[in-house]
Amino acid sequence: MIKTIQIFVVATLSLLVTACSINMTMSGASIPENLNTFSVQYFENRAPLINPVLSQNFTEGLKDRVSNESRLSLVNGTGDVDFSGEITGYSVRPMAIQADAVSAETRLTMTVKVRYKNYKDPKQNWESTFSAFRDFDSSQNINAIENDLTAEMIEEITENIFNKSFADW
Repeated sequence: MIKTIQIFVVATLSLLVTACSINMTMSGASIPENLNTFSVQYFENRAPLINPVLSQNFTEGLKDRVSNESRLSLVNGTGDVDFSGEITGYSVRPMAIQADAVSAETRLTMTVKVRYKNYKDPKQNWESTFSAFRDFDSSQNINAIENDLTAEMIEEITENIFNKSFADW
């Protein structure tokens, strides 16, 4: 009787794994079989405050995210899915004002407008804005920590873009 139950459980699990073999990645993304390529257009920095390397770093970060977490191949021009947009906000502002009217913390914020086009299934197209921020002690020099903070924000924003595109979260 126990052997029969074990065989039944193994058979059921095998069928379940086979039936659920949608193209899943380690990130939890499910990418339809008809999608094979992707493209990322250059994200211009249209924010009032310009970080000279932000556009390039963001564009490359998004390419890396999709390449590393999906089976899709990056192409020049336009892929089966295409990402485009612009950096619309990049700002530094004081937070946590103390009694002596001096800021104890400063916030660096980045906002990106993204257009996602799925040329195989246009019903999946969307346009959305993503943002991230990092707070840091006002006694720190922004020039000394800006690269690390923007790298963290790019990581967060590209993860959110990827999830919206492929994980349907």
